Amino acid sequence: MARPAAYGRLFAAAWTLARHDALLPAELEALYPPPIRDLGRTLRLLAGKQAKIGRPGERLARALVQLGPVAIKLGQLMSTRADIFGAQFAEDLSRLKDRLPPFPAEIARVQVEAALGAPVETLFSEFGEAVAAASLAQAHDARLRDGRRVAVKVLRPHIGVRVAQDSAALAQAALLVDRYVPAARRLEPRAFAQTVIRATELELDLRLEAAGCDELGEVMAKDGYMSAPAVIWEGVGKQVLTLEWAAGAPLSDPAALELAGLDRPQLAINLLRAFLSQALDHGVFHADLHEGNLFVEAPAKITAVDYGIVGRLGPDERRYLAEILWGFLDRDYPRVAEVHFRAGYVPAHHDRAAFAQALRAVGEPVFGRSASQVSMSRVLIQLFEITALFDMRLRPELVLLQKTMMTVEGVARRIDPDHDIWAAADPVVRRWIARELAPPAQAKRVVQESLDILHGLKRRLQDPEPSVAVVTTTERDSSWLWFFLGALTAGGAFLLGALA
Repeated sequence: MARPAAYGRLFAAAWTLARHDALLPAELEALYPPPIRDLGRTLRLLAGKQAKIGRPGERLARALVQLGPVAIKLGQLMSTRADIFGAQFAEDLSRLKDRLPPFPAEIARVQVEAALGAPVETLFSEFGEAVAAASLAQAHDARLRDGRRVAVKVLRPHIGVRVAQDSAALAQAALLVDRYVPAARRLEPRAFAQTVIRATELELDLRLEAAGCDELGEVMAKDGYMSAPAVIWEGVGKQVLTLEWAAGAPLSDPAALELAGLDRPQLAINLLRAFLSQALDHGVFHADLHEGNLFVEAPAKITAVDYGIVGRLGPDERRYLAEILWGFLDRDYPRVAEVHFRAGYVPAHHDRAAFAQALRAVGEPVFGRSASQVSMSRVLIQLFEITALFDMRLRPELVLLQKTMMTVEGVARRIDPDHDIWAAADPVVRRWIARELAPPAQAKRVVQESLDILHGLKRRLQDPEPSVAVVTTTERDSSWLWFFLGALTAGGAFLLGALA
């Protein structure tokens, strides 16, 4: 999209928010400085009656629906944080999770036939109306010809064009923020926008979602905290995904938490542990765990759907995350600070002790307290101030992790207001630390790193056109390098065998 078109969409988005009084809402007028207060009143005057219809959350929800899928994703995240935005505001946004206006079933049938290359009747004996509709797709209740009940997910018509337009506008907005708001540059607005755009683009190919569901289903089965529906591969295409019907009640329905025999504290614990075990133990996690994607059964069973966004962590990121969580659990703030510096999250010129002191100011007021005793909005404000004080920049590779952690903690709070995130996390983190930082694991890591060095050196020696200087150095030093690395590998292997 050309830049003028992106600017046009940004202006249109601002006007859409203004028309619904969701840009500078009247309810917050007392907090605005005089010029902003006057601007808000002018916008409401121009918007007319539309700006006065409904509560703030209802007005914002209507505006986000008009703005499209990327904006709706933001609303879904906000709806999980009643502790930050207020219970009524979050509830008014909750319809964005799975209760958007559906498109006709007849159009869905046409798309299914086009994607699968065969009439609907060849695979399904029944194909009903949409039972849930979200920003990118909707789900239909159906039955296979062998009688199994399934959910058929179908992308919205022309959604790819809409996502491309929204993505161009988001990228342009990030560019403007980066250029004209120096204080926001440490948040890496352009990298953040690209992360969101890329994740949304991947959601447009339901074959990738099928693969993500299948992979995470295998991962979830190893721990049992959460499960995934089986993929019906013959019902999978770029615009269509068929899964076994998810048992239980959707968590987006308030009545779900009143199910007979439901153990709400254990349900909240299982949700948090499911996410942590996926991220830490396997390096792959469901990155869209809002209520609309979760089904629950008594006493504490969780089935997750919608695997369009899958997060991944490399070995280093997993180790940093585990060590940071472990340090907080042990209330060892110098250790947590050290990990931040080692990972490069905090610039090296800052003082480690001062950063540890700042972490203590965050951790001590919340450690061991239930969710109902902690104001997450205050914690977030404090964290934002600390990250600014220590020049911490947003890490694009951790955006999905941080977003999912925020969502999971918010959902767990709603399930169980007395949820203790630290107590829930402890066994998963402790298990990871015992397994990965124990002497055998450390020795194995030394061996692997030594082998990596050997392979790298071998490739360098086999380079057909090395420089003259490199050849000279390699010929002179290769014998003792090979000896040293070989001895290191052998020693590591011996140590590993002795400790196993």
